[in-house]
Amino acid sequence: MDREVEPGDALTAETGAAGTVALTDLVKRYGTTVALDGISLDILPGEFFTLLGPSGCGKTTTLRSVAGFVTPDAGRVAINGIDVIGVPPHRRRVGMVFQHYALFPHRTVAQNVAFGLRMQGVPKADIARRVVEALTLVQLPAHGSRYPSQLSGGEQQRVALARALVTRPSVLLLDEPLGALDKKLRDHMKIELKRLQREVGITTIYVTHDQEEALTMSDRIAVMHRGRVEQVAAPRGLYETPGTAFVASFIGNINLLSGRVAGANVVACAGTTVAAAGAAPAGAAVAVALRPERVRLDPVGALDTVLPMTVAHVVYQGETVRYILRSEGGLELQAVELGEVRFTAGARVRAGWTAADARILREESPS
Repeated sequence: MDREVEPGDALTAETGAAGTVALTDLVKRYGTTVALDGISLDILPGEFFTLLGPSGCGKTTTLRSVAGFVTPDAGRVAINGIDVIGVPPHRRRVGMVFQHYALFPHRTVAQNVAFGLRMQGVPKADIARRVVEALTLVQLPAHGSRYPSQLSGGEQQRVALARALVTRPSVLLLDEPLGALDKKLRDHMKIELKRLQREVGITTIYVTHDQEEALTMSDRIAVMHRGRVEQVAAPRGLYETPGTAFVASFIGNINLLSGRVAGANVVACAGTTVAAAGAAPAGAAVAVALRPERVRLDPVGALDTVLPMTVAHVVYQGETVRYILRSEGGLELQAVELGEVRFTAGARVRAGWTAADARILREESPS
């Protein structure tokens, strides 16, 4: 059970590098806008946990509630079993990295990294040693005398990480830290950041709107929408078995076919019927979620659904080819294949899948 913070209590480094975070029924309003609508999450020790969702979904407000920069109107935030509502940020033993790093331009790299330690009153000899350790950890051991303006974007990000880690926090909070980087560097830093997190073993909460980042780096992902958590799962679980139509549409490319349940594992869509897995009452309005790579063109062998369609567009993407298909009844599908272009626009094809390839999801009611 979470305990209250006593006078003079602190979340010290002795609580361990891999902290726990428990959020219970967090609510935050800004006027008539509900930013958080009952957020409850449990982040495990050493876990790389991502808050994923579109702008305005509440993910950054959730992160800042953990950091102490936002005070929820209701609910609890516990770090290592301690209720930290009302505890100032500098006493929560969390490290935070922002999208634009917030490095002091007039201070050297070493001075930037040392800043938090000086604020904690750490002896100078210990500061020097720990700064060297932190810069070595992020693979910048010779950059201590440089200034932020002399660093690349990726190097600045590493310095920001070193500054966050040098104080030995229980939890590392990352607010879209790759957003300011170009794609090539961002792809490189995703791997480096995950390597570093694994090496340190620190509990990490990561905020992003980029689904690829989330799928690449996370142990688990919480997909957020309108201030609520839609689903929490490992990356593969979110991708292959989304729990809601929103999750299905937000994670990767997907076909969402609107229809009504016509029978067990059968949905009526656009004048035809298609097979999909899942339970819903007969006549219920549903969406059939079908990944483009699961659609087989001119398939060989028995499938649960095979539809005659016309290739409307062909999109060559290098390693893959994306086909936009339409049926006479107006049903539109995307199909993705590896390799060379097999069909041209106007070609007649058969598109098929098994019931297990598609998933029945209840349609969201408008709010």
